[in-house]
Amino acid sequence: MITGRYGGAVEPTLLARAPLDPDALRRAVLRPDRLWRRVVVLAETDSTNAEVIKAAWDGEPEGLVVVAEHQRAGRGRIGRRWSCPPRAGLTLSVLLRPAESTPGRPPAPVPQWGWLPLLAGVALVEAVGAVTGLTAQVKWPNDLLVADGKCAGVLAEVAGDAVVLGIGLNVTVGPAELPPRAPDAPPATSLALAGATNLDRVALAGALLDRVGDWYQRWRAAGGDADRCGLRPTYLAACATVGRPVRAVLPGEDELIGTVVGVDPDGRLVLSTPTGRQEVAAADIVHLRATPENTAGGR
Repeated sequence: MITGRYGGAVEPTLLARAPLDPDALRRAVLRPDRLWRRVVVLAETDSTNAEVIKAAWDGEPEGLVVVAEHQRAGRGRIGRRWSCPPRAGLTLSVLLRPAESTPGRPPAPVPQWGWLPLLAGVALVEAVGAVTGLTAQVKWPNDLLVADGKCAGVLAEVAGDAVVLGIGLNVTVGPAELPPRAPDAPPATSLALAGATNLDRVALAGALLDRVGDWYQRWRAAGGDADRCGLRPTYLAACATVGRPVRAVLPGEDELIGTVVGVDPDGRLVLSTPTGRQEVAAADIVHLRATPENTAGGR
């Protein structure tokens, strides 16, 4: 048995595909001092992001969490599909309203909203570490890497003055259930395949939403300044892409090759290339092996 902060005694073999307990999830997430105000658990939906986007347009206040046991049409970054067998992962979306002004929380400038998916990446690293003990890193901007495989991803979408963060985490996905490996991409994996023994999805959801809420509140209190709230240095420490030679495939299929030297105050990846410094706001990043050709001009 394992006893964790966010759950009671856990027998991993019994939790492999157990359904979420909505009452236990709400007890883990809904507390007076926290951001989250409503948790909806669905057996199935096309997309949790689509559910929350609709709620945002309908005027739902900040703090909604929608969790689904199965997504029929889950989406990832750059138009990719995110799929996971029913009850084998943690699939959720949350509603944030960073433009609102409340006591102690000035509005966050729109250019700083790009930090929200990176914030979710940091929260994933911390939550997975706290519940499972596994060491995780982020591949820019927000893919979770565990044991050199991609275990989770984040999709952020804007709906008026709201931002919807969708998070998909593979928990008990088995080898035969993983998607084929895409060219130049890390292989997909799950927490179970990476050796985690605590696979309690309520514990993982509680830890993840705690971390997202804590970081969001700190970021809002700092007016969206990722340096003032400590988010940028924490992200840099957790990012496996910093210091690596990479190929950045830009929108329109143009490419840059260089060494990543940091992430700027707006959340953009900073590359040192043979032609000079380049900031990248959106790209598909491929980690490369260090060679004289792809590290020229980079430090």
